[in-house]
Amino acid sequence: MNESVINCWEFKECGREPGGINVSARGICPVTIEHDLNGIHDGKNGGRCCWIFSCGAEELKNFEKKIAGCSKCDFYNSAKASEGLLVFL
Repeated sequence: MNESVINCWEFKECGREPGGINVSARGICPVTIEHDLNGIHDGKNGGRCCWIFSCGAEELKNFEKKIAGCSKCDFYNSAKASEGLLVFL
């Protein structure tokens, strides 16, 4: 895994990773513990492909709303622009 790559929870400083400061209030984010995605785009767990999950406090009910939300996310746009990362939303 590339040590210079930052995961979404590090970028957003959400505190929802295991042991994070917001876990007791908001729970552990599923992205941080999704082991099947470990290593994708050099991230830890789902940390570099979080856009496949619903994000925020509210579940997104349809795909178009999800795409619109992710395309406005600073982390998504940073990851999309990074070298060699092809993400099409």
